[in-house]
Amino acid sequence: MVLNTITVGAAVTPTVVKTYASHYANRKPRAQRPTAHISYDEGLSLIRQFLNYASHHTVEEIQAFTAQWVPSPRWVRCEDVTIPQEKRLEAAGAIIDQLGHKGVDKVGGKAWWQWRRDDKPLLAEWIEMRADRAQRKKNGENCKRVMLYVHGGAYFFGSVDEHRYQMQRHARKLKARVFAPRYRLAPQYPFPCGLQDCLAVYLYLLTIQDPSTIILSGDSAGGGMVMSMLVILRDQGLPLPAGAILISPWVDLTHSFPSVAGDNKLDYIPAHGFMQRPSAAWPPPTADDMREISLHAIEKLADAELPRKSTQQDREAARQSAVQGFTVDHDPGRLHPEQNPNNPAGHEGVGKRPGNTIPGMGHDISIMVDGNMVEIKDQIQMYASNQLISHPLVSPVLQPTLGGLPPLLILTGGGEMLRDEQIYLAHKAADPSKYPPGEAYLNEYPGARDLINKYKPTDVQLQVWDDLCHVAPALSFTRPAKFMYRSIAQFGAWVLAKAQKTDIEIQDDDDVSIISTGSDTDSDDDAMAKQQEQTMNNGVAKGGAVTTEQVGKAGDPLPTFKSHMVRQRVDRHGTIRPLEPPSELPALQLSADDVGVVKPGPVSKWMKAKKEWDSKYSKEKRKVQKQRIKEIAKGYQNFGNDEVPPPSALAGRRGASMPKEHKNKRSWGMSMWSLWGSNHDGKTLEREEKMDKTPEIKVATTSQATNGGRPGPGPRQRSRHRTVSDQGQANGDSTDGAADKIMQNNGFLSQTFIPLPKSSEEASSPTLITDTSLVLPGTNVTLDSPQATRPKADGIAFPFKLGRPLGDSLADNASTMTLESHGILTPAPEAGEEKMLGSPLAQHVSSADHGVEASDANGVRTETPTQERPAYERFETAREEPSAMLR
Repeated sequence: MVLNTITVGAAVTPTVVKTYASHYANRKPRAQRPTAHISYDEGLSLIRQFLNYASHHTVEEIQAFTAQWVPSPRWVRCEDVTIPQEKRLEAAGAIIDQLGHKGVDKVGGKAWWQWRRDDKPLLAEWIEMRADRAQRKKNGENCKRVMLYVHGGAYFFGSVDEHRYQMQRHARKLKARVFAPRYRLAPQYPFPCGLQDCLAVYLYLLTIQDPSTIILSGDSAGGGMVMSMLVILRDQGLPLPAGAILISPWVDLTHSFPSVAGDNKLDYIPAHGFMQRPSAAWPPPTADDMREISLHAIEKLADAELPRKSTQQDREAARQSAVQGFTVDHDPGRLHPEQNPNNPAGHEGVGKRPGNTIPGMGHDISIMVDGNMVEIKDQIQMYASNQLISHPLVSPVLQPTLGGLPPLLILTGGGEMLRDEQIYLAHKAADPSKYPPGEAYLNEYPGARDLINKYKPTDVQLQVWDDLCHVAPALSFTRPAKFMYRSIAQFGAWVLAKAQKTDIEIQDDDDVSIISTGSDTDSDDDAMAKQQEQTMNNGVAKGGAVTTEQVGKAGDPLPTFKSHMVRQRVDRHGTIRPLEPPSELPALQLSADDVGVVKPGPVSKWMKAKKEWDSKYSKEKRKVQKQRIKEIAKGYQNFGNDEVPPPSALAGRRGASMPKEHKNKRSWGMSMWSLWGSNHDGKTLEREEKMDKTPEIKVATTSQATNGGRPGPGPRQRSRHRTVSDQGQANGDSTDGAADKIMQNNGFLSQTFIPLPKSSEEASSPTLITDTSLVLPGTNVTLDSPQATRPKADGIAFPFKLGRPLGDSLADNASTMTLESHGILTPAPEAGEEKMLGSPLAQHVSSADHGVEASDANGVRTETPTQERPAYERFETAREEPSAMLR
């Protein structure tokens, strides 16, 4: 059955209905998990069922389905760009230099992976908001915010069209342009084909953008690709971007970390890995097939005949061997691990393991599973052959060092299969010398030892999101995903401000981008109440960790890096608590010699699924093998004696019988999914448009008071944007540079009188301002932090502090409400008139400013509600003249 919208819809609809019914019938098991949200529960089940259904189709079919054309919303502008050939050649040169002579031999040469069918050009797509583009053109500005986004899909499926609904939200939140490469996919174009394409796109960007304006970002396989790009740029001396955002990056194709061996109940990635129906693209010929061809046994294999004297058992064994991608030795006692140079058993801290558990050149992977020796013949991963899955550019977690890179944000789902390798990656980047490769890899790459301590640590913000699945932003319509997009925008704005050494204005869309709407089975009020209850209950969240903050909103300052890391756990409500110490994380208990070593757990799950697929599709697989052998007998076009493309590479099968490429058509199914994912952005833009049409808010100033102190017109538009600046978060554990701004006289912050630009309607008198990035003495709290206790108004920090942090609850404090009020000034008293203590106005102010505080049962301070101040009595505290302050 073909893979199209109708068949996919028929396959997933029962799952959608079943999930909906089960969600409300069995809510208890889903409590306190992301699946408590009906949208998340439905989305997770839908993707899981789609991948299961797609696994019974060929690689070519799923590639064609996910590459179909998907229309973009009217408020999004898209434009394809052709990357010049010179940039492709420049990228190829950088990869060759990074590989070195030995690495080029492992890959199979220099030419085959640069080949493009029919000289097809390399394209990349610009994605941006039409309104943002119009505003830039109106102001005559060039965009200084560009995100190069590499889409995921296990390296073998997915497209820019499929991921556009995610990229357009990044563009909207950051007011940026997203540049997405349409790179070549495996298995037809294995490593390093896609890497060359993505690197070429970045090199092209450098011709039109300063590197300080570029952020690299990628999800899943795209995140792993970004890491390899960064390492090449660093080692080859090419300009590095401002920062990188990695969303559930796939960085260990050997599956050597503990989380891969789990049951994977909270994720949609198949626990056994990806299996596909046999086709010309997958799986490729095994080593046995190629060996038979080299022995001139083509005719024998093509006819599938056996000698007449063979028994029925011999013929059955031959048929099974032809379709099964592994063999099992039930008598492994004759094996001696010490005699195997590819076995890490001789290294300190690692037990003896018979077999070849470290992928490498010249041998098949073999491992003990349930007392039997299993030799894996079929290629496991589509992106690279079994001998290359441990290459540092394929599995970046095996790089000698990840230091010397721009700041990284790594978002990890706590329930995803690849969780541990992502946690390990973050700590390896922040502390390169503590997490070096194992001895086997250091011996394989002799120059690696010199790199371990060459680069300084990389600043990393690691967020582990409780129980979330792989690449949760793909479920963009869910509440947890919306919090993730906020965090990405916060980090993106910070790295741009840091790299450009200037302030970045970012949209404050709290009033228009509503996270709680339609995301939970509870009402918005119930959901908010639960969130506040969890946050304010003595500040203690699940696990006993102290809750100190929420996921950063647009423009919020980033926390200070400690030992080059910001380590956070985030729940489904966006509440942040500290990540467990390294000693309690399973990912960090793995020894260096165990990283990159194939483990029995994942192999056992792969074997079980492989038996099922090989049995079910044995006829299709044998038919494909025969056709491939016949094609090889006729001969293919080659690249020369030194070029040996991998068995899956289309470059190695060039000839008249190459499969035809599918033409992209509109996908109604993908269009509906994109529409669902874009719905939140569309509603947000509508609310934003309505807010832009609201009347301007009038703010009175003292110089406008006339006729007894009445304010003049003095209009000023209410700003819905916030300014982001680098406050030295990544300068180390201490607040470097802040000490120079602190006066030693009684520890007060330095205050300077600076004349601010005034409109023609305002007075030109100087105004007292305070640098909001300054740190309060003895703390890590800045003046504009929610933890600050000094109230402010229009950038002015007043010379007193409150008894508790301001937080977000300014309105419930009478004094703060007074100082923050914007409205009509209280009429100035007439000459000789005094405001008596017993006057009604004075009594109202006194009662409002002295609210009674009490403590509830949990010890949380509360205030007795006070009568709301009438509108005509609101006022703005007048600014003091400099001369008065200096006296």
